[in-house]
Amino acid sequence: MTQCMKCWKQAVYYRPYSGESLCKRHFLDSIERKVARTIAKHNMLQETDKIAVGISGGKDSTVLLHILRKIEQRFPKSSLIAITIDEGIAGYREEGLKLATEITSNLEIKHRITSFKELYGYTLDEIVKIFKKTSELTHTACFFCGILRRRSLNQVARDLKVDKLAIGHNLDDEAQTVLMNIFRSDITRMGRTNLDTRQIHDLFVTRVKPLREIPEREIATYAFLCNLPFHSLTCPYAEGVLRNDIQQILNDMEQKRPGTKHSVLRSGDKIKEFIQIKQEIHPCPICHEPATEKICKFCQIMQDLQNISVK
Repeated sequence: MTQCMKCWKQAVYYRPYSGESLCKRHFLDSIERKVARTIAKHNMLQETDKIAVGISGGKDSTVLLHILRKIEQRFPKSSLIAITIDEGIAGYREEGLKLATEITSNLEIKHRITSFKELYGYTLDEIVKIFKKTSELTHTACFFCGILRRRSLNQVARDLKVDKLAIGHNLDDEAQTVLMNIFRSDITRMGRTNLDTRQIHDLFVTRVKPLREIPEREIATYAFLCNLPFHSLTCPYAEGVLRNDIQQILNDMEQKRPGTKHSVLRSGDKIKEFIQIKQEIHPCPICHEPATEKICKFCQIMQDLQNISVK
């Protein structure tokens, strides 16, 4: 029987990158402490913040909401509200919506649900179907979903007048993004996504990532040990995307060289410090939302949808 390094009880988890064997209590405590340290290190949250949490029903957002609820209870002037965006993916999103509703109800947290269809008039399935009508389709469903989802979360969070928007990106997500930018020769993108949590524009709600230093495997273990139900289906649009290839590379390297993902994240953060790029933000002439291009990506998508539909 492997013993916990903290108390000599039976260990339930081994961390190859640190050599730690931990019992249930000390494993859960280590995750919660790590999240609290990450929040403090990057000055992510303040004691009086009204915090929106993007929750999909998946393990990452479920664990994030669970831990932030524990932290928030220690600060009576702070508050939490959950936001769920229904992208409109038939056969996939339904279970996530159900589980998101269940976890917010169990934690007694207010829950706002909205959808691409409600906000923009199209589901993601409909958008993909329309773009498939033309041979000029150069983007994946993930491209459209990412732009609309970020806009939706920001729009709802802004309507709710929150101070911060917390999202469940974990260590694996962050390390993958670093390598994806390198593979695409897009290092400048990393400089535009620094860790400064100050608001960069009045219409952008500041986004924070308290789980950015927690491995995906440990988040899944935390959810299992806490009996937190979560949506585990893979998105049907995820097959064949670059992120999956990067994920496999990182997983292989982590197995051979424990700590690889943490090293990639630290390297990405150092690169951001050296190449911080100040974006010129101006109102989009169509929707008046902040944009870094002449017309924002969202309006470009909407224009393309309308042009294809009338052909």
